[in-house]
Amino acid sequence: MSTAMNFSTKSFTPRPPDKGAFPLDHFGECSAFKERFMECLRRSGYESAACRQSAMAYLECRMDRQLMANEPLEKLGFKDLINEKSEEKPEK
Repeated sequence: MSTAMNFSTKSFTPRPPDKGAFPLDHFGECSAFKERFMECLRRSGYESAACRQSAMAYLECRMDRQLMANEPLEKLGFKDLINEKSEEKPEK
């Protein structure tokens, strides 16, 4: 009598991950934003909190060029920076 399970009866349907996988920037469309972010990290001793503006600009570039799914910046952790940006703009 065999106790081995037969896995061939179940079918596996792969699905992409919800977040974390997106196309590479093969044409370097956002490389200037990436370099600014990396330079900021080096200057700040790799303290990412000091470079949040650069990170936000890089993610906006990726979303604008369909290199990642469009996502509200508030959901990506930039709500406070968006509020600062809107307060700086003078109202007409």
